[in-house]
Amino acid sequence: MTSPEARFDAVVLAGGSGRRLGGVDKPGLDAGGMTLLDRVLTACAGTGAGPERTVVVGPERPTARPVAWAREDPPGGGPLAAFAAGLAALARLGPGPDRVLLLACDLPLLRPTDLAGLLDPPPDADAVVLVDATGRRQPLTALYRAAAAWAALAHLGDLTGRPLRGLLAELTVAERPGRPGATDDCDTPADLAAARRRLAAPSQPH
Repeated sequence: MTSPEARFDAVVLAGGSGRRLGGVDKPGLDAGGMTLLDRVLTACAGTGAGPERTVVVGPERPTARPVAWAREDPPGGGPLAAFAAGLAALARLGPGPDRVLLLACDLPLLRPTDLAGLLDPPPDADAVVLVDATGRRQPLTALYRAAAAWAALAHLGDLTGRPLRGLLAELTVAERPGRPGATDDCDTPADLAAARRRLAAPSQPH
């Protein structure tokens, strides 16, 4: 169940293989004294996402706050399959808000304030996404209307290996400008090193 004031659920995708990082356990990598996954979970908590309705899709591991766990079918089936698994896990938890944050596990510079702008969507929007400095929509820093996302996923059919941008094409999407760095992920050793430098800077909140 969820508290009556809760406005959204959260799904964090943490099942990638980290191939470009040498096959390491990417969610467990340290960034400024916290794992990448814990940094994202902390940002979720800062916006009011309760642990009882925060689902991490990926192999279970210790986390700084309790969460629910799910796995995509098949494991490694990609972000659309993982999102579907997260939505299914939320449904099993019982009725909740019809809005769900979807986040990647490797956003070390993400802050609660970056997510706050997503939490007041236009009434006709199925999704609200952050847009990076290049104007590119970031579907893994976004708020979705759960019912619309379910319908779109069903319409897409087999989700294995398909990109999340296919989901956005099925939805009415609103955009919000992202703070520089907010949507930067860690796909390569250079990405991780840059994030660690940013987090070590005195002006960067931890």
